[in-house]
Amino acid sequence: MIVLGIETSCDETGVALYCTERGLLAQALHSQVAMHERYGGVVPELASRDHVRRLLPLTAQILDEAGLPIDGVDAIAYTEGPGLAGALLVGASVAASIAAALDKPAIGIHHLEGHLLSPLLSADPPAFPFVALLVSGGHTQLMRVDGVGRYALLGDTLDDAAGEAFDKSAKLLGLGYPGGPAVAALAERGRPGACALPRPMLHSGDLDFSFSGLKTAVLTAVRRGLPDEQARADLALELQSAIVDVLVAKSVAALQATGLERLVIAGGVSANRRLRARLDSAQQAHGFRVHFPEAALCTDNGAMIAFAGALRLAAGPMPEPPTGFGVRPRWPLDELSAPTG
Repeated sequence: MIVLGIETSCDETGVALYCTERGLLAQALHSQVAMHERYGGVVPELASRDHVRRLLPLTAQILDEAGLPIDGVDAIAYTEGPGLAGALLVGASVAASIAAALDKPAIGIHHLEGHLLSPLLSADPPAFPFVALLVSGGHTQLMRVDGVGRYALLGDTLDDAAGEAFDKSAKLLGLGYPGGPAVAALAERGRPGACALPRPMLHSGDLDFSFSGLKTAVLTAVRRGLPDEQARADLALELQSAIVDVLVAKSVAALQATGLERLVIAGGVSANRRLRARLDSAQQAHGFRVHFPEAALCTDNGAMIAFAGALRLAAGPMPEPPTGFGVRPRWPLDELSAPTG
């Protein structure tokens, strides 16, 4: 079965072709970072319009790369939510239109499920069950993953997620968008221990997260004055260290609480090199395995949607070709259920 995957939840247009027998056939991604950077964040209307411009050319591109005619696609998977309503509607409408024209099924996929399952596409895929640290955009969550659709929330963000803390703090530091890579680049020149920031909820006794106070601490430091570029780099390093310290500590605690020995990192922040290095050290110290997705699978992408769709479609039953479509901008992950055949 060959599934066309479409991802348009926010500011990246991703399309991919996944074959249940041959694996990932082709994928393409267009990032809108350059367009939104001048505004310091995503402008929803601009994002939606750009998805309209990019989606069909990117789809034609991957079909050409795979040497596959459009009628060679067996099903279409698209991001149904959560995300920006207008952006989701672009992908859903294109998916439903292609499916209806080809008389093929279409299936809506939860964006976060795509991230949770994306490490299974990597060269070193984890086996179920595992603990997943999901750090994507406005989400910082720890999940127990026992199989497709079998997810248990272990810990959630109570306010700002890690990615939001990076983005908002980057703006305070006069850095560009997106904040995570900008902070990480500046942190390379920072001096360890030159300043101090709190580690929110590090000793809370649970697996929840809160990063709004960290952002406030950065604001306070900026208002007190940063005399030179070195001081900005020192603060960027301490900000990154504070976020990483909390993510690593909570991940280790989740493994200990569940008794599991595999940790999967998913979402955009999983590309952070400091986070990866610290988790590498932690796995050696505590005797667990950590699985990182390849860089191309860390960001929003069509491959994870095509793959998640293929898994759900293979479990059946196969849906009928669509007669309409809808999106779910707000869609709690715990509302998902395991596919039933």
